[in-house]
Amino acid sequence: MSNWLLVKTHDDLTDLERDHQDLNEQYQLLLGTQQLYISELDELGSSLSDLSAERARLVEENQEIGATLSTLETRLGLLQEPVGMSLEERLELTRMAARQRLFLLHSIPNGVPISAERINDSYGMRMHPVLKTRKMHNGMDFKADRGTPVYATADGVVEYGGYRKGSGFGNLVVLQHNFGFKTYYAHLQKVLVKSGTFVHKGQQIALSGNSGRSTGAHLHYEVRFMYRPLNPGPFLQWGLDNFNALFSEVEEVPWESLSAMYPLNQSGAQ
Repeated sequence: MSNWLLVKTHDDLTDLERDHQDLNEQYQLLLGTQQLYISELDELGSSLSDLSAERARLVEENQEIGATLSTLETRLGLLQEPVGMSLEERLELTRMAARQRLFLLHSIPNGVPISAERINDSYGMRMHPVLKTRKMHNGMDFKADRGTPVYATADGVVEYGGYRKGSGFGNLVVLQHNFGFKTYYAHLQKVLVKSGTFVHKGQQIALSGNSGRSTGAHLHYEVRFMYRPLNPGPFLQWGLDNFNALFSEVEEVPWESLSAMYPLNQSGAQ
């Protein structure tokens, strides 16, 4: 009887040890699963923080884009935002306005044609330095050393490039531009373009000099509309930031007919 009790007690202990081991293994498994869940929660929390930071960055970028777009719209004259217009529609409208204005800024002379020390003579009546009589000065004279690069102030085609006899201009480049405009570059040391060739705004076309009827090295620059000389001053100052100024300052040009094809003031003010 005692042996049977001993054997049963031993079997019961063995079963208890096996149950304890099973429970311990299950506990370890649950513990590992819990650690895995904790780790995954940490990763999800980190991802959530990253997403929140990314969302904040995108919101900030969107605000910056909106501010930049508003600034550009102001420069382009798009001062009143149409009701209900989306950001994409505003961007497309801005792109269209920018393309139109850049086209006009490449078609009509603007900016300075040379890096000069100063302007010696402006547009208007003056005492001619060689002839010593009062004569109309149809352009502007930029004082510059011989060999200073001269640049086209708009896209166009070379109407003339060479020495113009009897004109007093010496070596001369005449460019034809869109809408009836021309520019003259005179007293050059060297002409770098040929008649009949196309040039783009900012392209070097000549070197300044002292050829023709001139008392010193400089560039004589003219802007003409339908053969009529215009004051180059407003054209020198014209750009994207003061786009509308030219159309009120230069009264000799019938801008109204051009505005019918290309609205010159996007905000509607003339």
